[in-house]
Amino acid sequence: MFTRWWTEDSYRRERSRHFKRRTAALMVLAFVLLATAGCSLLPKEEEEEVLPVITPPTISKKPEYTVRSETLETSVSAVGSLKSQREEPVYFTSDGLHMKEINVKAGDKIAAGAVIATLDVEDLQKQLRKKRLEFRKQEVTMKETLRKKDEMDPIEFEEASIVFEEARTELNDLEAEIAKGVLTAPFSGTVLSVSAVKGDTVKAYEPVAVIADTSNLIVAASFAKEDLEKVAVGMKASVDINAAGVFQGKVKVMPSAESDAGSSGGNGGGSSPGENGNAPVKDSLDKYLIVQLDKMPADLNRGTPLSVKIVTERKENATLIPISALRSIGSRTYVQVVEEDGSKREVDVEVGQQTSTDVEILKGLEPGQKVVGR
Repeated sequence: MFTRWWTEDSYRRERSRHFKRRTAALMVLAFVLLATAGCSLLPKEEEEEVLPVITPPTISKKPEYTVRSETLETSVSAVGSLKSQREEPVYFTSDGLHMKEINVKAGDKIAAGAVIATLDVEDLQKQLRKKRLEFRKQEVTMKETLRKKDEMDPIEFEEASIVFEEARTELNDLEAEIAKGVLTAPFSGTVLSVSAVKGDTVKAYEPVAVIADTSNLIVAASFAKEDLEKVAVGMKASVDINAAGVFQGKVKVMPSAESDAGSSGGNGGGSSPGENGNAPVKDSLDKYLIVQLDKMPADLNRGTPLSVKIVTERKENATLIPISALRSIGSRTYVQVVEEDGSKREVDVEVGQQTSTDVEILKGLEPGQKVVGR
């Protein structure tokens, strides 16, 4: 009986312990579920904003330049072209006639006296034939008058003589007018341009063509008036001829004082009619500065573009700095010099020549020093 009681008591205690363990496990599971559900009901926390890294601005260092010693040249430049030393427009002096034939075209080589163009003078030739017949009659009458001179009143004889001379003058003038209907080349050369058209009504002194002696070319350039004041005959010149290279020479002729050297340029060789039917104004070489090359290159054409550079001042071993390193306040001109320890100090300077990039320092600096730019 004791054994049975002990067995039943042990069974009850075991069931009690099992129940407690199960209850504890359920409570832990319930707590976990409750905590999980509670977290899901809470609002999500905002993510922390990632701010960009701010880099402080870098203060740019001003450039530094070394004071140098070099040859300094000051020059003036201009553009121009190769021109013929002899270049002329050719034109008729008759007015109102029609162009009958044009015998040349641009680029043709012609000899002196070659026919360039002719006018239609058929009506004038008819008048000439009629005038000659009339004049032959007047010659017969004049011979009879001369035989009777001693019997005639002097005044009557003088009047007859005047009428005869007038007729002869008219005949000669008409012959000269017809002769003007043929336009010939004044010299051997090349036809640069032809501006007339067959059938056109001709105006006196209006260019029909332009002739140039292309066997004798020269360098001609148009300089600004202020640059010409710095140039003189004999100065050395450097000529850059398009597609041919750079050639050396010297100033041979300055532009005429009466000519506007800056008004003409380009490569044209034409002329425009003058006022009131006068001869056209030619593109005279007097308008240009002429450079004589030490050696003229071969196979160049009239009108080839070029540029001319003339050195007006030259100084050896000049102390130079860039223009950007020069500073001024009022009448004071100075630079910032960099010392060996990196510090800077202001130094007053005296300047000389100046180019588009450099300035000469006469006093205040020595080659090798460093200056601060801007």
